[in-house]
Amino acid sequence: MTDTSVPESSDPDGSTSSTNLGFGVDVGGSGIKGGIVDLDSGELVGERFKVLTPQPATPDAVADGVAEVVAHFDWPGPVGITLPGVVTDGIMRTAANIDKAWIGTDVYDLFSRHLDGRQVSVLNDADAAGMAEDAYGAGKDVAGVVMLLTFGTGIGSAILIDGTLVPNTELGHLQVGKKEAEHQASSRVREEKGWSYEKWTEKVSEVLETYEALFWPKLFIAGGGISRKSDKWIPLLTNKTPVVPAVLLNTAGIVGAAMAVSRGLKT
Repeated sequence: MTDTSVPESSDPDGSTSSTNLGFGVDVGGSGIKGGIVDLDSGELVGERFKVLTPQPATPDAVADGVAEVVAHFDWPGPVGITLPGVVTDGIMRTAANIDKAWIGTDVYDLFSRHLDGRQVSVLNDADAAGMAEDAYGAGKDVAGVVMLLTFGTGIGSAILIDGTLVPNTELGHLQVGKKEAEHQASSRVREEKGWSYEKWTEKVSEVLETYEALFWPKLFIAGGGISRKSDKWIPLLTNKTPVVPAVLLNTAGIVGAAMAVSRGLKT
């Protein structure tokens, strides 16, 4: 584990405090967001900083954006980075909402070159969000299997077992009935079909029941933009496992990325 403690930080009143800090960058299709994270509380220290994702979102162009975010904070230490795709053995295997040139890229070599050789951890964006929600958010203090599902353009997933991540689950692609889960229960499908929450949650419940039969989770955490309207649809679900809205929302990826590099996690 990397020591990210800062032994002598000055408070506004002139006193000093010891703070366990990390740094995370969350790469998305439209923006690259980053910030300093208090790893004791899971909160951002100050405001996050965002630059637009370059178009085309090629590996070197995105890595330049990540370096810009890091430089904005004059952060000298290790950096955790999320990407919208599967990373195994340090190689990007899929690419969602970024250039297909990412597929086959050695992400550790890439970011090491753009970040002056410093230590990095790179992981899937949903996995990072799941780590953060499990440690500091809706899954805090829940033992056993916790699953984060992000309902958006597709369905992102993260599985944690007593705080340990099972990376790259990609459960949105699991076939439920005759279709992949995300082709019938994502937020985008609801919008495209003009479904009511009642109609949509019938599909979501079917998907969750399938996940229940496979993994027997203690808790589902619902993320994505539609989680902000959780009071309109979560009470309509009919599956057995409790479903709660995500808490960290826009900061989850940044926090999870900082957690990953502080733990020396590499996927």
